[in-house]
Amino acid sequence: MNKRTAVVLSVIAAILLVFAASNIRQSGWTGPPARAITARGVLSDVEKANVEIFEKVSPSVVQVVTQTAANPLSEEQEGGSASGTGIVWDGDGHVITNNHVVQNATQVAIRFASGEAVRAEIVGTAPNYDLAVLRIRSARKLPPAVAVGSSADLKVGQFAFAIGNPFGLDQSMSSGIISALKRRLPTSSGREISNVIQTDTAINPGNSGGPLLDSAGRLVGVTTAILSPSGSNAGIGFAIPVDVVNRIVPELIRDGRVPTPGIGVVTANETVATRLGAEGLIVVRTAPSSPAERAGLRGVDLSTGELGDVITAADGKPVHRLSDLTDAIEQVGVGKKVRLSVKRDGSTRDVEVAVVDIGRAQ
Repeated sequence: MNKRTAVVLSVIAAILLVFAASNIRQSGWTGPPARAITARGVLSDVEKANVEIFEKVSPSVVQVVTQTAANPLSEEQEGGSASGTGIVWDGDGHVITNNHVVQNATQVAIRFASGEAVRAEIVGTAPNYDLAVLRIRSARKLPPAVAVGSSADLKVGQFAFAIGNPFGLDQSMSSGIISALKRRLPTSSGREISNVIQTDTAINPGNSGGPLLDSAGRLVGVTTAILSPSGSNAGIGFAIPVDVVNRIVPELIRDGRVPTPGIGVVTANETVATRLGAEGLIVVRTAPSSPAERAGLRGVDLSTGELGDVITAADGKPVHRLSDLTDAIEQVGVGKKVRLSVKRDGSTRDVEVAVVDIGRAQ
């Protein structure tokens, strides 16, 4: 190959390299250049309020993980077979959650929003209210307690927010409204929680025990259950009103339990009363040596089937079902007396019955 030919081939090779490089830069293999970023506009006032609520409250919302004796927690892994949500209640390390979250648990772990996981112990439970109090054993730094509001002045239609751990996904926030008030919710203990809050705020398994907040970021309820054929959110969720929580939690911290106020009667449900044409709560029987027996209340005559007493009012408020009576008794409290209007043989009389802690006797 002569010198002239070598020069020509070198020039051709250089041209091919330049062409190839240009083709690579413009091919789909590298893709087009990144799009320019459009500046975000100013957040609306509603968005700012939502962000502020989450940033303020979320550090005080924790994940509660429980284990039973058959599947204990290990020091290496804080994962668990059951989990829910909890709320930092005070600076002493108390956390509130649902009773059904920690029911039958032998070990409990708390995971903070920071990712720190610590062990906790159960201080007390109140199955009648589906509430439980835990105490954190040790933590590097406790987040602040959630601000407590009131459920007495809630209005249907006002905004509501929930923060929790649905399906184990931590730190999730949902929003909605207060859908209804004064609902009644049965508990595993067989009693009903009264004045329960209904909300369409998305609540799913794992949210149990988390906060329901108002637009000021105050605690107005503790999420407890959903009504759903599929087991997932269907727009009907329930929360224990904070006024009940604020009354029960101090007793759990102090005594580990709450009294179960009662008078010692067994009653028929409202369906039976309706069928028999009785307007009120039919007394089936009274417990031996109970305040109801001592006050002279009389149950159904089992030999003849004849009705005894029908409770029509408690402290002046009509009684149509057992929850009406238990509400009145709880408002009176252990150690005091409730005034019952009792109908027998067509005539009505008032009788005072002492309220005692029937849970102590069980």
